Amino acid sequence: MKEIAEDMYQDENEHVIDLWTPCEFHIDKEYEYVPKGFLFSLFSNLLYYGIAYPVLTVLTKVIYDLKIEGEENVKSLKTGAISVSNHVMFLDCAMTGLSFRQRKIFFTTQEDSFKIPVVRKLIRLLKAIPIPENIENKKYFLKEINNILKQGDIVHIYPEASLWPYCTNIRNFKNGAFDLAVKNEVPIIPIVYTFRNPKGIRKFLKKKPDVTVTILKPVEPNKEEPILKQRMKQLKEIVYTQMKEVVENKKVKKSLNTEEEICQTM
Repeated sequence: MKEIAEDMYQDENEHVIDLWTPCEFHIDKEYEYVPKGFLFSLFSNLLYYGIAYPVLTVLTKVIYDLKIEGEENVKSLKTGAISVSNHVMFLDCAMTGLSFRQRKIFFTTQEDSFKIPVVRKLIRLLKAIPIPENIENKKYFLKEINNILKQGDIVHIYPEASLWPYCTNIRNFKNGAFDLAVKNEVPIIPIVYTFRNPKGIRKFLKKKPDVTVTILKPVEPNKEEPILKQRMKQLKEIVYTQMKEVVENKKVKKSLNTEEEICQTM
């Protein structure tokens, strides 16, 4: 099974699911990653807190019997922070938002997400920030992220980079989130998505697993380490180890279907 998985998904940077992206979308140095207008802010808050939050609370409970553990680790946070999680579901960003309650959180996403009709408008209002593909525009993107963190808000980043539905292993991490945390002197909040077999009547009504979100304690960069690159590496290794331990402790023992069997071997 491991050989099959490696043949199917050799490149961890690739998304397993292709998006329908018929719209054009371009980022230049003038692009406003976080619109500052009053009307945009008003509609964004109305959509997020007035519609999306209550609807998604009910939806994720009904469909996934969503359980959130470790919310106290967010309540005690007084500064800006970067949250990271494994990327295993289309709705895991929504579940992350629910986990942070009333805290303002921005989500980084691939540029292609802004090429999907209708969705592109909704995710912008719901505080999604596109990651520019052109390396020349990265400095403007990073400047906006730095501003968000200085304001005391949270930025969510997927260190695995790509979406692999229902994968039950923690994949290799990119450096970006940890480099930002070190340079801005903010903590990393590790978030882990794990799956469990439905119980009771739910096991007769659905084939997909239910979901548990585990929020770990914030991990601060080691300020005593003078070399920033080493500081970033240490932070990444600590977070990766903690998240992997959660996955191993909660891993579903009984495979639910072929797709999940493949992911579990990776």
